[in-house]
Amino acid sequence: MGIDIHKSSIISKETKLGSNVKIGPYCMLGPNVQVGNNVKIYSHVNLDGYTIIGSDTKIFPFASIGTVPQDLKYKGEKSKLLIGSNNIIREYVTMNPGTKGGGLITKIGNNCLFMIGSHVAHDCFIGNNVIMANNATLAGHVCIDDFAILGGLSAVHQFVRIGKHAMVGGMSGVENDVIPYGSVMGDRAFLSGLNIVGLKRRGFSRNEIQDLRTVFRLIFSIEGTISERLKDAGKMYKKNKVVMEIVNFIKLKNSSRAICKPK
Repeated sequence: MGIDIHKSSIISKETKLGSNVKIGPYCMLGPNVQVGNNVKIYSHVNLDGYTIIGSDTKIFPFASIGTVPQDLKYKGEKSKLLIGSNNIIREYVTMNPGTKGGGLITKIGNNCLFMIGSHVAHDCFIGNNVIMANNATLAGHVCIDDFAILGGLSAVHQFVRIGKHAMVGGMSGVENDVIPYGSVMGDRAFLSGLNIVGLKRRGFSRNEIQDLRTVFRLIFSIEGTISERLKDAGKMYKKNKVVMEIVNFIKLKNSSRAICKPK
């Protein structure tokens, strides 16, 4: 199918456009931008840098995607922003490419929703089916796993990891890693429990949820050290994939942040 570009938009001759792309009025697309099939760009959108937009993505007015990172260490090196398929990028969303200090890449998965005013900084890695609500913001080098949800006006510190199916409450400041299936809240976020509502909505069984409850209480109990409690959990649930995701997440050695814990 053909490409539909409004006459007021400015598209570089080097821009690569897939089939059935629709570009509304007053958009600007730079020479190193690649746009996949069936992408709709509504109006007043700026796409710049070495940016790749996956198929079936929708980008709403006043989004600014692929402009240079907000990092004073960035010296103009070639870096990329890779956005997967079937994403929704709402009004005033900003996303930056990577820097030398983070591998020169920012990467976003598939089926994500970025609500109005949300921000993805340089060198972030975002999985699939992630939701960032209005004005949720990520500092550089943040990793967010599949199905995580960030509430409105939340802010995530650089180098933080947020595990799969985790929930960050609105207006939370997240300074430490959030375990998979965890729920955090507070101006300096603390672990308030498990994301039970989200787990039920996504079809986790009663037994799986019960196992997660049990291991949560075990890991964050006051007896012994956390290393000992993790070791015990690993022995008890070594064949339980869901539980072991939490155990392995906490045991990961290359994280520079502490684990977000209950009060």
